[in-house]
Amino acid sequence: MRSSKPPPPPPPVQPPESPAGTPLRILLVRDPFNSHDEDVEAIRSGLAEAGYELVSVADADVDLPERIEASQPDMLIIESEAAARDVLEHVCFSTRNAPRPIVLFTDNNDSERMRTAFAAGITAYIVDGLTAERVKPVLDVALARFGFEQQLRGELASARNQLVERKVIERAKGLLIKQFGITEDEAYHRLRRLAMDKKLRLADAAQRIIDISAALDD
Repeated sequence: MRSSKPPPPPPPVQPPESPAGTPLRILLVRDPFNSHDEDVEAIRSGLAEAGYELVSVADADVDLPERIEASQPDMLIIESEAAARDVLEHVCFSTRNAPRPIVLFTDNNDSERMRTAFAAGITAYIVDGLTAERVKPVLDVALARFGFEQQLRGELASARNQLVERKVIERAKGLLIKQFGITEDEAYHRLRRLAMDKKLRLADAAQRIIDISAALDD
Protein backbone atom coordinates (compact mmCIF):
# COMPACT_ATOMS: atom_id res chain seq x y z
CA MET A 1 0.00 0.00 0.00
CA ARG A 2 1.49 3.33 -1.08
CA SER A 3 2.12 5.69 1.81
CA SER A 4 1.06 9.29 1.31
CA LYS A 5 3.50 11.99 2.30
CA PRO A 6 2.24 14.98 4.23
CA PRO A 7 2.11 18.19 2.16
CA PRO A 8 5.17 20.42 2.51
CA PRO A 9 4.81 23.33 4.93
CA PRO A 10 3.90 26.68 3.39
CA PRO A 11 6.79 29.07 2.81
CA PRO A 12 7.38 31.60 5.56
CA VAL A 13 5.57 34.90 5.18
CA GLN A 14 7.97 37.66 4.18
CA PRO A 15 7.20 40.89 6.02
CA PRO A 16 6.24 43.80 3.79
CA GLU A 17 9.09 46.25 3.32
CA SER A 18 9.33 50.01 3.16
CA PRO A 19 11.20 51.74 0.31
CA ALA A 20 14.28 51.65 2.55
CA GLY A 21 14.12 47.83 2.63
CA THR A 22 13.09 47.57 6.29
CA PRO A 23 9.84 46.03 7.62
CA LEU A 24 6.91 48.40 7.26
CA ARG A 25 6.18 50.28 10.46
CA ILE A 26 2.55 51.08 11.26
CA LEU A 27 1.06 53.59 13.66
CA LEU A 28 -2.52 52.69 14.59
CA VAL A 29 -4.58 55.79 15.41
CA ARG A 30 -7.81 55.52 17.37
CA ASP A 31 -10.67 57.99 17.25
CA PRO A 32 -10.77 58.96 20.95
CA PHE A 33 -14.54 59.50 20.79
CA ASN A 34 -15.72 56.80 18.39
CA SER A 35 -13.53 53.72 18.18
CA HIS A 36 -14.35 50.05 18.93
CA ASP A 37 -11.85 47.96 20.88
CA GLU A 38 -12.71 44.80 18.92
CA ASP A 39 -11.93 46.53 15.62
CA VAL A 40 -8.64 47.83 16.98
CA GLU A 41 -7.77 44.26 17.99
CA ALA A 42 -8.75 42.93 14.55
CA ILE A 43 -6.36 45.40 12.96
CA ARG A 44 -3.63 44.39 15.42
CA SER A 45 -4.13 40.72 14.52
CA GLY A 46 -4.10 41.41 10.79
CA LEU A 47 -0.88 43.40 11.07
CA ALA A 48 0.79 40.63 13.07
CA GLU A 49 -0.30 37.92 10.60
CA ALA A 50 0.95 39.97 7.63
CA GLY A 51 4.34 40.70 9.18
CA TYR A 52 3.89 44.42 9.67
CA GLU A 53 5.54 46.10 12.63
CA LEU A 54 3.04 47.89 14.86
CA VAL A 55 5.12 50.63 16.41
CA SER A 56 2.40 52.13 18.57
CA VAL A 57 -1.30 52.73 19.16
CA ALA A 58 -2.19 56.38 19.65
CA ASP A 59 -5.27 58.53 19.99
CA ALA A 60 -5.99 61.29 17.48
CA ASP A 61 -5.33 64.05 19.97
CA VAL A 62 -3.01 67.05 20.36
CA ASP A 63 -0.04 64.76 21.05
CA LEU A 64 -0.34 62.89 17.75
CA PRO A 65 2.24 64.96 15.79
CA GLU A 66 4.83 64.24 18.48
CA ARG A 67 3.95 60.53 18.43
CA ILE A 68 4.40 60.45 14.66
CA GLU A 69 7.72 62.29 14.89
CA ALA A 70 8.97 59.93 17.59
CA SER A 71 7.90 56.64 15.96
CA GLN A 72 8.48 57.56 12.28
CA PRO A 73 5.90 55.11 10.87
CA ASP A 74 5.72 54.25 7.16
CA MET A 75 1.91 54.20 7.27
CA LEU A 76 -0.96 55.30 9.49
CA ILE A 77 -4.17 53.36 10.09
CA ILE A 78 -7.19 55.13 11.58
CA GLU A 79 -9.99 53.25 13.33
CA SER A 80 -12.98 55.59 13.53
CA GLU A 81 -16.54 54.32 13.37
CA ALA A 82 -18.02 57.70 12.45
CA ALA A 83 -15.11 58.96 10.31
CA ALA A 84 -15.41 62.33 12.02
CA ARG A 85 -14.15 65.13 9.82
CA ASP A 86 -12.12 66.84 12.55
CA VAL A 87 -10.36 63.56 13.42
CA LEU A 88 -9.42 62.85 9.79
CA GLU A 89 -8.21 66.39 9.16
CA HIS A 90 -6.18 66.32 12.37
CA VAL A 91 -4.43 63.07 11.40
CA CYS A 92 -3.73 64.24 7.85
CA PHE A 93 -2.51 67.63 9.08
CA SER A 94 -0.15 65.86 11.46
CA THR A 95 1.62 64.24 8.46
CA ARG A 96 1.80 67.36 6.27
CA ASN A 97 5.59 67.67 6.51
CA ALA A 98 6.19 64.01 5.64
CA PRO A 99 3.23 62.52 3.72
CA ARG A 100 2.46 58.86 4.37
CA PRO A 101 -0.27 56.45 3.28
CA ILE A 102 -3.27 56.81 5.60
CA VAL A 103 -5.87 54.03 5.72
CA LEU A 104 -9.24 54.56 7.40
CA PHE A 105 -11.39 51.70 8.70
CA THR A 106 -14.90 52.90 9.48
CA ASP A 107 -18.61 52.01 9.49
CA ASN A 108 -19.62 55.31 7.87
CA ASN A 109 -20.57 54.80 4.21
CA ASP A 110 -21.83 58.34 3.58
CA SER A 111 -20.58 59.43 0.14
CA GLU A 112 -20.06 63.03 1.24
CA ARG A 113 -17.95 61.85 4.17
CA MET A 114 -15.86 59.76 1.75
CA ARG A 115 -15.21 62.78 -0.47
CA THR A 116 -14.25 64.83 2.56
CA ALA A 117 -11.87 62.11 3.71
CA PHE A 118 -10.11 61.85 0.35
CA ALA A 119 -9.89 65.65 0.12
CA ALA A 120 -8.25 65.70 3.55
CA GLY A 121 -5.58 63.23 2.41
CA ILE A 122 -6.91 59.76 3.25
CA THR A 123 -5.42 57.13 0.91
CA ALA A 124 -7.95 54.31 1.45
CA TYR A 125 -11.48 54.48 2.89
CA ILE A 126 -12.62 51.02 4.02
CA VAL A 127 -16.23 50.51 5.11
CA ASP A 128 -17.54 47.60 7.20
CA GLY A 129 -16.43 44.00 7.25
CA LEU A 130 -13.21 44.58 9.17
CA THR A 131 -11.44 41.26 9.74
CA ALA A 132 -7.81 40.36 10.34
CA GLU A 133 -7.65 38.67 6.90
CA ARG A 134 -8.62 41.88 5.09
CA VAL A 135 -5.89 44.05 6.60
CA LYS A 136 -2.96 42.98 4.41
CA PRO A 137 -4.68 43.26 0.98
CA VAL A 138 -6.12 46.62 1.97
CA LEU A 139 -2.71 47.94 3.00
CA ASP A 140 -1.06 46.55 -0.13
CA VAL A 141 -3.52 48.48 -2.30
CA ALA A 142 -3.09 51.62 -0.19
CA LEU A 143 0.69 51.46 -0.55
CA ALA A 144 0.45 51.05 -4.32
CA ARG A 145 -2.03 53.90 -4.65
CA PHE A 146 0.03 56.21 -2.46
CA GLY A 147 3.18 55.49 -4.47
CA PHE A 148 1.35 56.20 -7.72
CA GLU A 149 -0.11 59.45 -6.38
CA GLN A 150 3.30 60.59 -5.12
CA GLN A 151 4.77 59.90 -8.55
CA LEU A 152 2.05 61.97 -10.21
CA ARG A 153 2.59 64.81 -7.76
CA GLY A 154 6.32 64.73 -8.45
CA GLU A 155 5.76 64.82 -12.20
CA LEU A 156 3.30 67.70 -11.86
CA ALA A 157 5.69 69.66 -9.65
CA SER A 158 8.51 69.05 -12.14
CA ALA A 159 6.36 70.26 -15.04
CA ARG A 160 5.37 73.40 -13.13
CA ASN A 161 9.00 74.08 -12.24
CA GLN A 162 10.07 73.70 -15.87
CA LEU A 163 7.36 76.16 -16.93
CA VAL A 164 8.54 78.70 -14.35
CA GLU A 165 12.15 78.28 -15.47
CA ARG A 166 11.22 78.78 -19.14
CA LYS A 167 9.46 82.02 -18.23
CA VAL A 168 12.54 83.21 -16.33
CA ILE A 169 14.80 82.38 -19.29
CA GLU A 170 12.50 84.15 -21.74
CA ARG A 171 12.39 87.23 -19.54
CA ALA A 172 16.20 87.33 -19.24
CA LYS A 173 16.54 86.96 -23.00
CA GLY A 174 14.15 89.87 -23.47
CA LEU A 175 16.25 92.06 -21.17
CA LEU A 176 19.43 91.21 -23.10
CA ILE A 177 17.74 91.92 -26.43
CA LYS A 178 16.52 95.29 -25.16
CA GLN A 179 19.83 96.29 -23.57
CA PHE A 180 22.22 95.25 -26.34
CA GLY A 181 20.02 95.36 -29.42
CA ILE A 182 20.81 91.74 -30.30
CA THR A 183 18.76 88.91 -31.75
CA GLU A 184 16.98 86.26 -29.70
CA ASP A 185 19.59 83.65 -30.70
CA GLU A 186 22.43 85.94 -29.65
CA ALA A 187 20.70 86.61 -26.34
CA TYR A 188 20.34 82.89 -25.72
CA HIS A 189 24.02 82.26 -26.49
CA ARG A 190 25.08 85.04 -24.13
CA LEU A 191 22.87 83.61 -21.43
CA ARG A 192 24.25 80.13 -22.01
CA ARG A 193 27.84 81.39 -21.95
CA LEU A 194 27.19 83.16 -18.63
CA ALA A 195 25.79 79.95 -17.18
CA MET A 196 28.84 77.96 -18.31
CA ASP A 197 31.33 80.56 -17.08
CA LYS A 198 29.71 80.81 -13.66
CA LYS A 199 28.89 77.07 -13.49
CA LEU A 200 25.20 77.84 -13.06
CA ARG A 201 22.04 76.27 -14.35
CA LEU A 202 20.58 78.20 -17.27
CA ALA A 203 17.56 79.27 -15.22
CA ASP A 204 19.81 80.45 -12.36
CA ALA A 205 21.91 82.49 -14.77
CA ALA A 206 18.73 84.00 -16.18
CA GLN A 207 17.51 84.89 -12.69
CA ARG A 208 20.84 86.58 -12.00
CA ILE A 209 20.40 88.78 -15.08
CA ILE A 210 16.88 89.69 -13.97
CA ASP A 211 18.08 90.54 -10.46
CA ILE A 212 20.91 92.76 -11.78
CA SER A 213 18.53 94.54 -14.14
CA ALA A 214 16.10 95.19 -11.29
CA ALA A 215 18.91 96.55 -9.09
CA LEU A 216 20.05 98.92 -11.83
CA ASP A 217 16.51 100.18 -12.36
CA ASP A 218 16.24 100.98 -8.66
